Order: sequence, then C-alpha cells, then structure tokens
Amino acid sequence: MPGYPPEPWNLAGQAYLSAWAVPLAELPRVPGGVSPVTAGGRAIVCTAWIDYQPHGQLSYHELLSAVVLRRGPRATATITEIWVDSEISLAGGRELWGIPKELATLEFRHGRGFAGAASTPGDWIATAAFVPRGLPLPGPPVSFSIAQAVQGRVLVSDVRSTGRPQAAAANWKVNADGPLGYLAGRRPLLSLHLKDFRIRFGG
Repeated sequence: MPGYPPEPWNLAGQAYLSAWAVPLAELPRVPGGVSPVTAGGRAIVCTAWIDYQPHGQLSYHELLSAVVLRRGPRATATITEIWVDSEISLAGGRELWGIPKELATLEFRHGRGFAGAASTPGDWIATAAFVPRGLPLPGPPVSFSIAQAVQGRVLVSDVRSTGRPQAAAANWKVNADGPLGYLAGRRPLLSLHLKDFRIRFGG
C-alpha cells in the first residue's frame, strides 16, 4: 500500500451534505456498545460528497454515510459506508482510524451547483445534484468525534472543522440494490453546501 501522512490530517475543499431519517430496523451496521440518536423510532444518517482539494494535505474525492450516535455531550457519528478514489486515503483511513474505506469511481462536477456520481466495477452506488440556496453564512469552528469498531473495541477520533454553510436543494438517486439501498426512495431532511471547509482529522 502507498504511504500516507501521519495523523492529524489537515484537509480542505468543498462538501455537500444531506441528513436523513431512517427507521432503526433498516440501519446499516454500527459498532457494538454505542447507540444511535433516535426520534420517533428513526435514526439520523448523514451523507456527504467531499472534494478534498490541493490546498490541503491530500487531494481526492469521497462519498460517505454516517450514523449519528448518542455518546456523551459531544456530537459523535460512526461511518458505515465510505468510498474514495485514492489508495493513499484508503490505506490511511483504515489503518489510522478504522474507517472502512473502499475504492470507487467518483465523478464530481462543479458549476452553479454540484453533481456527483459514484460507482464500482460491479454497479452504480448513487448520484446526486445540489443547487445552493441563498448565500454562504459565517460558520464557527465545529468539533465532533468519529467512533469506529476496531478489533472488538470502539476507537474514537477527534475532528475539528471550519467552513461557510450554505443551504441547498438536493436530488439524490440511490441504487436500491446497492450498499446505500436503505436510503433509496427517501428524501433528505435537509441539505447544505459546506463551502471552503478546512478540517483537522485525528491527532
């Protein structure tokens, strides 16, 4: 495997996020010993198309899905599915933080909005189009944690980020027979563009 930077990773770019409500019975795997945040029998799932750009340590594309967890006073999530188009990112994510990264073809198009498509050699995963609404707002620094199952225990990693959130309308299409099939046919609760973000992961 190729070498990767030691933690923490300092990355930057553009992120396109959606939040979903998913019945507990349909959730993907979560680590043992943690509990999803629920409301009315539904958990909160967050998805993100992320364009890590050259002014950060690494430059690559990513699509992920994460379940929001109930774990003390600090916001925490566990990443259940994630694809990247960088072997360096894949190796580092798995070995440093237990993040289950897989390789995929990720096609991103930026213009007045954003369009993304993710596929593997076997099938397509998802597509999405985001159209920003209004103007980006000043955003305070945000701190949260990522909790992943590693060799029978939960490994918690700290994340700190800044960026300018901007409301967006998002149109997702998800392969019902694919790994994100639990989102197929659903509409996001909300979506946004996190503009010009900077993130410090781990360390």
